[in-house]
Amino acid sequence: MDTLISKIDVDNIDMEQIKKQAEILKAGKTVIFPTETVYGLGANALDEDAVSKIYEAKGRPSDNPLIVHIGDKKQIYNLVCDVPEQAEIVMDKFWPGPITIILKKKDIIPERTSGGLDTVAIRMPSNKIASALINEANLPIAAPSANISGRPSPTRGVHVYEQMNHRVSGIIMGNDCVYGLESTVLDLTGDIPTILRPGSITKEQLEKELGNVQLDPALAKKEDNIKAKAPGMKYTHYSPNADVYIVDGEQSKVIDKINKLTEENNAKNLKTCIICLKSNEKCYIGKTICLGETLDDVASNLFDALIQADKEKCDIIYSESFTNEGIGCAIMNRLLKSAGYKIINAW
Repeated sequence: MDTLISKIDVDNIDMEQIKKQAEILKAGKTVIFPTETVYGLGANALDEDAVSKIYEAKGRPSDNPLIVHIGDKKQIYNLVCDVPEQAEIVMDKFWPGPITIILKKKDIIPERTSGGLDTVAIRMPSNKIASALINEANLPIAAPSANISGRPSPTRGVHVYEQMNHRVSGIIMGNDCVYGLESTVLDLTGDIPTILRPGSITKEQLEKELGNVQLDPALAKKEDNIKAKAPGMKYTHYSPNADVYIVDGEQSKVIDKINKLTEENNAKNLKTCIICLKSNEKCYIGKTICLGETLDDVASNLFDALIQADKEKCDIIYSESFTNEGIGCAIMNRLLKSAGYKIINAW
């Protein structure tokens, strides 16, 4: 498959390139584009044949729902049966931005887009390239992360080019993604707003606006036989080729444990990578990939670090553990899934 590659600067958007990529979408084909969270693999959300090309490109099961991206808040009324007050609050406070809301869908949304559910996940991205593309196409765009299903999500243009060139009809290579983790997914179809996937918009932020907000109990489980109501709910997800382990405990003991494990791996000729905070980088004896200094840095750099580790051809990846508060909840959600819930306690 020939792929049209467009390199676009978010601060100086080339509308001629945007128009070319929008024409590809209008023709029922697939285009990869940057958002503020991760790169998305987009197609016309209202066209079942176009949506099927997303699943083909990703090698993704068709029972996993897709997020529909819109360019204007008013477009949501064409796609859902009802917009409750809580949804209006979220839209007014956090859109455009990295949060997806789940509502009851209208029949215009094909089952292939909704994963066979009677609900649809919708968000309005803040990335200017994404907005320009969606508005130029004048279509709601279904777009999961632009990676092979189960692999780490791409946050840089080079990631999608290396993995998805010739698998899609168009690729927009823009700036690096700001947040680095997929959007928060908030289910508003029940009595209590429920976070199905944590992200950069945190539970604490949502509770300030909505009152009681709960985390879906499925987030604490590793079973893969649940019916996914949102992307990212499957057990094996965000996984590099190497085996990933989270090492949890007091910081000094975590460092000692990882160094001991690295020595054991070296004796077995196993290549080890350690992903860690910048403040701890020099404490480790093995190959390190720095996640930055703050939790926001960790969120922004996590997927890139996992992809880097693959490029280093590591056999084993050890990651430090992080708090479950605030953005740490989303970080640990992605880490646990990438590790298949494998945790080593450093006592």
